[in-house]
Amino acid sequence: MKKTVFASAALCMLGATAAFAQAPANYPIKTVRVIVPFAPGGGSDFIARAVAPSLSKAMGQQFVVDNRPGAGSTLGSEIALKSPADGYTLLLISGSYTTSPSLYKNLKYDTLNDMASVVQTENGPYVISVHPSLPVKTVKDLVAIAKSKPGQLNYASTGNGGITHLSSELFALRTGIKITHIPYKGTGPGVIDTIAGNTQMMVAAVSAVIGHINSGRLKGLAVSSPKRLSAMPNTPTVMESGYDYQVNNWHGIIAPKGTPRAIIDKLNAEVNKAIKDPDFAKRIALDGLEPAGGTPEAFETLLKREVAEWAEVVKAANVKAD
Repeated sequence: MKKTVFASAALCMLGATAAFAQAPANYPIKTVRVIVPFAPGGGSDFIARAVAPSLSKAMGQQFVVDNRPGAGSTLGSEIALKSPADGYTLLLISGSYTTSPSLYKNLKYDTLNDMASVVQTENGPYVISVHPSLPVKTVKDLVAIAKSKPGQLNYASTGNGGITHLSSELFALRTGIKITHIPYKGTGPGVIDTIAGNTQMMVAAVSAVIGHINSGRLKGLAVSSPKRLSAMPNTPTVMESGYDYQVNNWHGIIAPKGTPRAIIDKLNAEVNKAIKDPDFAKRIALDGLEPAGGTPEAFETLLKREVAEWAEVVKAANVKAD
């Protein structure tokens, strides 16, 4: 009798194990939710909605974008990372994900230990722009005038603790200047006030300023990438001016910790295929971005590096989130 019970239990366990092992091969069998921790219409939302249709087509199930804005992107991140680790909830993240642990001391999730890296989707620079009335043509000119008037030049950002705030503070730290922060509620208001001359400078995504630079309403001094941008070939990099300054405007996909590796690998392979599509590359090129791709490990390395780097900036500049 005991042998029969044990044998039955063993068979059940083997059956369950076999079913679990086969599950990733059948993945997905239902709708997959892609949480974007920002409101519709922003850069993260754009990337998610550019990738999701390709995944839906390739994998035979709908990948639905679910916008969950709030608390500096930490609300949506918490929802995603506390979801079941079954591959049916993913999180589309940006640079703000790596700044959160330094800005928010009471996060309800561990930024690095509660996630499973999937893939980086794309990469690009920010642009350092100034009002045309500022008598500068290069980054060196900007640094010189800022040093001659400590604290008198001001810059716009998308809000306290935001990635453009930290990117500007990093620029100040690397160039040895002192500039005054003027926070706004979003990119649009900051750009508008810089165009109006109420602020003299702003570090912003290419898509937010390239039209204004081309029209002469803003002056683009440099990009934050290690190489020049094809969409702005005449705009040098900050590094060309001799300053060790590089900031990446990227997005990527992660999943809750414990998501089966077979599912991670399948998602990684399909996203890598999707972002190599010429139409995808063409769409994001308008925003000054290029497809990234790569392995889960490569993306995880990026996340770990940026968490450490932004922690240093937050401490050195004494940045406080709203």
